Amino acid sequence: MTQFSANLGFLWRELSLPEAIAAAQAAGFHAVECHWPYDTPAEDIALALHDSGLKMLGINTVRGNPGENGLAALPGREAEARAAIDQALAYAATIQAQMVHVMAGFAGGTDARAVYLANLTYAARQAAPLGITILIEPLNRHDAPGYFLQTTDQAREIISAVGAANLKLMFDCYHVGRTEGDITTRFKDLMPIIGHVQFASVPDRGPPDHGELDYSMIFSAIADAGWTAPLGAEYKPKGPTAESLGWMAA
Repeated sequence: MTQFSANLGFLWRELSLPEAIAAAQAAGFHAVECHWPYDTPAEDIALALHDSGLKMLGINTVRGNPGENGLAALPGREAEARAAIDQALAYAATIQAQMVHVMAGFAGGTDARAVYLANLTYAARQAAPLGITILIEPLNRHDAPGYFLQTTDQAREIISAVGAANLKLMFDCYHVGRTEGDITTRFKDLMPIIGHVQFASVPDRGPPDHGELDYSMIFSAIADAGWTAPLGAEYKPKGPTAESLGWMAA
């Protein structure tokens, strides 16, 4: 049976993170993940996870200043980028999160690539003793124009260049669907380097029961390929989260 993780960056946003973790458990999710939990003490999250029996799959590094979307590929911002990596790894270790998504930011060119490679090498090295996987995620050009990492081919090249066993791809079916399409073929091709899978409808980023992608087929193909980890429900409900969960029963 396919398992699902609730992304609390989008689901149950009206609740505190500890309350959202409890709501996800009550709704039948098998795990949780979030974006930026740092305003909530890590000890409070750890307690909520313990009480719910759920695991926190992953968190993101901070975006940076207002209007920014990560720091890791920004030339001249290396100290801030590494402080953000250290912050995320310390928080993740406290709550026993399995993964940290290192956000690249808005940048381009060879200097940005060099900085990104160096920061990812640092992140992977720091994460390894903690048993944490570092993730990178291509963001589609419609939602995040100018983001450094835009395609899965680019991500594969970056992962190969860094050469760290704990650096993996965040395969978000929504972003891949908006930019590249051919979800199941791309997934099977990239599966050896995938660390986590997320999903939402295309093009509106709603629940997976409508839109251009047939998620019943996609979920089956992912399972048939041998993927057993929970899939991340990172979609934007149009109303109360509980009213958007019919797809889980289906």
